[in-house]
Amino acid sequence: MSDARETDAVARPDRSLGILNRRSFLIGSAVSLTAFGFAGCATSGGMSLAEAEKVYGPVPDERFPIPAVDVSKINPKYLRRTVRYDTKEAAGTIIVDPRNYYVYRIEGDGYATRYGANVGRAGFLWSGDAYVGRKAEWPIWTPPREMILRQPEVAQYAGGMAPGLNNPLGARTLYLYQNGVYTLYTIYSTSVPETIGKGVSSGCIGLLSQDMMDLYSKTPVNTKVVVLPA
Repeated sequence: MSDARETDAVARPDRSLGILNRRSFLIGSAVSLTAFGFAGCATSGGMSLAEAEKVYGPVPDERFPIPAVDVSKINPKYLRRTVRYDTKEAAGTIIVDPRNYYVYRIEGDGYATRYGANVGRAGFLWSGDAYVGRKAEWPIWTPPREMILRQPEVAQYAGGMAPGLNNPLGARTLYLYQNGVYTLYTIYSTSVPETIGKGVSSGCIGLLSQDMMDLYSKTPVNTKVVVLPA
């Protein structure tokens, strides 16, 4: 288990601007969460509102054009940034901190890129080591049997849900494996900003689509993933 920890929560703006079980899967009733706003024109020690609107702006050239994020619905502390982070893990390692709703990509030299995340809701939190066994752009989503039993309304997608903005996995997905076996857990992209900083899923970890695309582009198959205890 990693002994990683963030050491300077107000380090620098994001440089990129420039064991598991098989209980279940993905997102619950995230869309019904109540939105909340945050006033102010700059984040504390992070990017300005203008920078955030640029980083989280629309992505029109995708297979399914991605709309801009309404950054007023996100606590500024969950916006992407670079922070000081002490860890023995190698550069490129992904560390998930479900207690604080963050995902870190270790950059080396004592720094990490930090993304705000949603995580598993009560009863679906987990911890342990895994690795990225495969990755996909605009994937098909197939709910696992356990989820269909728990949520019969998703049975209509037992044969797979077509890619698109309404697909729960969104634009990019990293599939987590252990010992050559898919764990049923993923790091996926969400277009619902209200979920960031919440426990909403059945154990998967969600990032805003723009953040997930950034992480995805830097993460090869076999990358180590460490999920810290909640």
